[in-house]
Amino acid sequence: PNNSATQFATKQAAQFLKARVLLNGHVYKGTGSAEAADMQEVINLVDAITAQGYALQQGYFDIFTNEQDTETIWWLNAGVGNRIWNGMHYNMITEDTGGGGWNGWTTLAEFYDLFEGAPNSNRVGDGQEERRGWVPDATNTDETNLGFGYGFLIGQQYNLNPESKEVVKLQDRAKNDLVFTKELPGLVGNNEATGIRVLKYHPANPGGSYVGHQIMFRYADAFLMKAEAMMRSGGDATAMVNELRDIRGAQPVGSVTEDIMLAERGRELYIEFVRRTDMIRFGKFTKDWEFKDPSAIGDETKNLYPIPSNALLSNSNLVQNPGY
Repeated sequence: PNNSATQFATKQAAQFLKARVLLNGHVYKGTGSAEAADMQEVINLVDAITAQGYALQQGYFDIFTNEQDTETIWWLNAGVGNRIWNGMHYNMITEDTGGGGWNGWTTLAEFYDLFEGAPNSNRVGDGQEERRGWVPDATNTDETNLGFGYGFLIGQQYNLNPESKEVVKLQDRAKNDLVFTKELPGLVGNNEATGIRVLKYHPANPGGSYVGHQIMFRYADAFLMKAEAMMRSGGDATAMVNELRDIRGAQPVGSVTEDIMLAERGRELYIEFVRRTDMIRFGKFTKDWEFKDPSAIGDETKNLYPIPSNALLSNSNLVQNPGY
């Protein structure tokens, strides 16, 4: 594959999209279970993509650069700056931004716990799989990552001093050490350091913080779609899942259930726009999770979005979805 052309919709992008629709077909049709013909077509479509040279790639965070790789099927010429800075702290700065992050989004502790590694830190050598990333420590003086970590940023944070070129401890606005906590007090009551931040696209990548290369479809997603289609057809997806886990530096699993498949998709594809769709397909979106309003648990109407009021007003044939 030639990544210089994948910002345009290719045949492989169309095959990927069709496979995704078919994988979710039983949700859209309301039949409750996947149809064998749909699952076989998912497998065939992914095989067709594979036949064009797309493949899993070593070096997880290298995929999220603007360099050519075997993973990226379709990308948009849209800046990735929003994906970088929406969760970073105000004092996490680079020479091409100056203003730091927006200190917005974090992830939940229960999602972080899906990954292998030490439960309360993410330093190099904490036994973590590659996809969880790592956070530098005071002995790390590597300029190539600007002092920032990769993946899930927890604990003391660091930055590159632009003058000394040393990695130094970051502080919050009150001059305390900037230590991102694993736990959140709730949906309210947070401060500027609560919550694990996520950094998948990295400001040290070629092109800087605002390079136009936002990935929409990539091969690992297709690979897992095929594995899931095999599982839903009564086959064994364990070998495929373990092939991916081996490339990502994770321990093999003994067998693959629906829960393990959903967790694996989360580990591979976090912040890639698929989690809500995945959770609905696996029947988990209306289940309990951290900080969820108990009154919303089990409310299947939330599998659908509400129809906007302006759309209802402009088209009398539309009827609002149940529950709104």
